[in-house]
Amino acid sequence: MSMRNWSVDEAQLQKNPQAYEKWRLEQLINFGLNGEKLDLVRLRARMPELDIDPHRRAYLELLLNGQDID
Repeated sequence: MSMRNWSVDEAQLQKNPQAYEKWRLEQLINFGLNGEKLDLVRLRARMPELDIDPHRRAYLELLLNGQDID
């Protein structure tokens, strides 16, 4: 099942890979994973710039700080 967003032209957004990756992570975190898994390396790299709920941010940072993914 793929995620659908009626307010964003995903095809147009995918032309800018960095913006698309940021948007995609925000969508997955804010609205649900629908069985997908987050890429921890990308999440860790993008975390400072993500526009997500402060409580979710704190929780994810707690989880990321406990993970050794290097």
